[in-house]
Amino acid sequence: MQNEIPRPIVTVSELLRSVRDALERRFPLLWVRGELSNLSRAPSGHRYFTLKDRGAQVDCVMFRSRAAAFEGALREGMQVEAHVLVGLYEPRGRFQLTVEALRPAGLGPLYERFLRVKEALEREGLFDEAAKRPLPPYPRTIGIVTSLAAAALHDVLTTLARRNSAVSVIVYPAPVQGDAAAGRIAAALAAANARAECEVVLLVRGGGSIEDLWPFNEALVARAIRASRIPVIVGVGHESDFTIADFAADRRAPTPTAAAELATPSRNELLGKIADCARCLSREMRRRLQYAMQALDGCTKRLVHPAERLRRSEQALAQLRTRLAFALSHRVQRASSHLERLQASLTSLDPEAVLGRGYSITRDGAGRVLRDAAQAREGELILTTLARGAIRSKVKKRELL
Repeated sequence: MQNEIPRPIVTVSELLRSVRDALERRFPLLWVRGELSNLSRAPSGHRYFTLKDRGAQVDCVMFRSRAAAFEGALREGMQVEAHVLVGLYEPRGRFQLTVEALRPAGLGPLYERFLRVKEALEREGLFDEAAKRPLPPYPRTIGIVTSLAAAALHDVLTTLARRNSAVSVIVYPAPVQGDAAAGRIAAALAAANARAECEVVLLVRGGGSIEDLWPFNEALVARAIRASRIPVIVGVGHESDFTIADFAADRRAPTPTAAAELATPSRNELLGKIADCARCLSREMRRRLQYAMQALDGCTKRLVHPAERLRRSEQALAQLRTRLAFALSHRVQRASSHLERLQASLTSLDPEAVLGRGYSITRDGAGRVLRDAAQAREGELILTTLARGAIRSKVKKRELL
């Protein structure tokens, strides 16, 4: 014991990383068969479930990039074959399988072919959302590509008649099962486009095995769907059935009946919208009429009859004349008052008026006004003017002040 070489101490992380590396080296990518259980979907889009058989079970994870292809296709209790990487989830120290692909048990080669075709077309961009065409909201004519003997045709026609019997329907017959079906389906889609009679095309058939639905997994059909100028709704099989045509379609429906419901609004919905539009139109018409009546009232107020306009003009002229007469009278009065004031001033300055108050004017013999007694000479004849008349006198004596 004393001679034993001490071994290095490792951390939990180092230990689990070593176990993980050993597992990945020991078990390369392989297929595992089992039953699906405890299915759950995280907000991130990753799928978690348990793969089990009678004797054991193992936790599995399928990351979002892989899980998107199987959305709606996985069910509890489903027997599957999973293409997995064996590994260890280190944060929990938990053994788990990372699932790269799934296929129903017993359908290995056909399902592998499905995945290869899907992957190739996805790389080509045939499933890009940006390339998908919008559906017409109110189609008048709907095309249907399916077999005339298919039960799906009856379901679609019944649904369309129930929802809106006014919609016209054109069927482009094509077998939906068998080796030649894919080519005939592609040809029917091309014919619908060449004839340009409808606004949307439904590609439908009922449920079946993967072999029965295989024509809808052919690249030929997917390319025909994307080449269509008319929007294509694919409703093939049951809700859990997924085909490559579903990914190529402008809209995928879980069943043929659902495809018919997607293609056209129901008559009741249309009648409800029409009633809403009629109510809105009625309200708008009433509003516009009310505005027009108010505008008419305003115009009526501004509109004057010629006789009334003449009467108003006469009134205005009479008022102007009255104002002119008043102005003239006022001016005359002001002028008269001014004249009277001037006259009074002149009167006060009139020599004769002074004489009227008892004063007189005396002039010498030469007619000069005498203002000082010194100006008169004794013995000189002078003339004294009174208010009435004059007196001639002779200066006898002067009294000087």
